[in-house]
Amino acid sequence: MTKTAVLLPAYNEEVSIASMIILSENYADEVIVVDDGSNDRTAQIAEKTNATVIRHEKNKGKGAALKTGFDYVKNKDFDILVTIDADGQHNPSEIPQVIQPIVDKKADIVNGSRYINGGSKNTPTYRRVGQTVLDSATNLASGVKLTDSQSGFRAFSRYSLDHFNFDPDGFGIESDMIIEAVNNNLKICEVEITVRYDVYTTTDNPILQGLSVLMRIFEIMRFNRPLYFYGITGIVVIFFGILILLTLNMSGYMTNMYLTAMGLCILVVGIILILSGIITDTHSTLNRKK
Repeated sequence: MTKTAVLLPAYNEEVSIASMIILSENYADEVIVVDDGSNDRTAQIAEKTNATVIRHEKNKGKGAALKTGFDYVKNKDFDILVTIDADGQHNPSEIPQVIQPIVDKKADIVNGSRYINGGSKNTPTYRRVGQTVLDSATNLASGVKLTDSQSGFRAFSRYSLDHFNFDPDGFGIESDMIIEAVNNNLKICEVEITVRYDVYTTTDNPILQGLSVLMRIFEIMRFNRPLYFYGITGIVVIFFGILILLTLNMSGYMTNMYLTAMGLCILVVGIILILSGIITDTHSTLNRKK
């Protein structure tokens, strides 16, 4: 019989934590709440349920909360670990469909996706635009195509639990885990889930959060997929170099040697970046083959 644990990383989720625990208990042998230094009653409410509650004295970030939960589960005899956001946006009744590919031994990790069948109609436009950017960047960095790279509703086989470093501590951890999974040859698949946006959430400014995640993805891409990182950067730089030269030509300033030299230098920098990407990527490929 498959033993399943459900992990709820929580920060200031007193409004929804009790219902999420009770609903998750229907599909889990144990529900674990990691209270990440909440300054409301999240921990006190969770402790009145049957859930196992682990508390951080101060807020460390989602990545740190997941690490604490994973470390706890690795010392138990669970076959599957499900992570689900504690804010009430996810539906615990969908846990069986999320874990099924692992039960069938078709995947090591299952990613719950809002967009696998074309997109969630109730997703706010600004969120969907940001999600598309982060999905594209994550897919480039990892080399795998997922439709919802920032989903917090996932299932992990016991075998997969040892393959994650949980860096960074905060947001961006979803993309990091996908990239680490691919680097460790773990099998990933997606199943459809639903999400509610009419619930109270303590999420930080989504624009700032999205930008921080994007910067983290680019940082990983620099080492994991250097051809894309340096290549895309080089193409952008070359574009601006050409734009400067065209502007100088159209405005009659092409005879200004300083401005022309600046445009040409920008072109050269772009070419060097692309060549650096090719060389670094070739070197990385050769090292992996060794």
